[in-house]
Amino acid sequence: MRSPLLALAAAACATLALLQFAGAGEGSPPRGGSPARAGAAASATSSEAAAGHALFVSSCAACHGLDANGIYGRGPDLHGVGALAADFYLQTGRMPLPSPRAQPLRATPALPQAQIRALVAYVASLGGPPVPVVQPRRGSLARGQQLFALDCAGCHTIQGQGGIVTGAIAPSLGPATPTQLAEAIRIGPYVMPRFSSGELSDSDVDSIARYVQSTNHPEDRGGWGIGRIGPIPEGMVAWLLAIFALLLIVRLIGERAGP
Repeated sequence: MRSPLLALAAAACATLALLQFAGAGEGSPPRGGSPARAGAAASATSSEAAAGHALFVSSCAACHGLDANGIYGRGPDLHGVGALAADFYLQTGRMPLPSPRAQPLRATPALPQAQIRALVAYVASLGGPPVPVVQPRRGSLARGQQLFALDCAGCHTIQGQGGIVTGAIAPSLGPATPTQLAEAIRIGPYVMPRFSSGELSDSDVDSIARYVQSTNHPEDRGGWGIGRIGPIPEGMVAWLLAIFALLLIVRLIGERAGP
């Protein structure tokens, strides 16, 4: 009696296990997401890249060539620069340039966001790094200040206000977003040096972005900040105010003393 009962129990358990496995396979999507969603995302990306190619031919090919291979003396080859460079130059209004020899300076983006996304998708399809993901909150403010003082303050000043270097202008970093800061660090636009992940890790970039954000609204512990214009002009302002105050005091004393 035991043998038939054991066989029956084993068969029932096996049937239940198979049913449960099949139900779990049908009900839960794979880890990579739904195949339908993945296909829709790929289709959206490819259609965006196609729209970006048409826009590229009409707006960018005059300098970068019809196949984005670059034109000597006008614009560089865009194969391999990725979404990283395209997003930076288009979002900051540095492209298109008024002249191939002009320094790319920050300006209002020349294209609406939909067209920028399409162009970025097209350039990304040519290969290269993606747009970086930056999280300033996970960075260290002290570490960011040290790195910025070491690698960036020589041109941008310690407060990120910008300055003038040989043959170029170092822009103010106030309007830059954390993503744009990371893109500039990895690209090295114009005369700025390029920093690879071996020189500045992603964690270092997070810290630098956090420090630059802190310079937009710093705490003026010394009192009146005067726009943080630097120690020399701030000292001149202090002397002028002090001289005016002394003249006022002398005048008041002279009036009280009489002739």
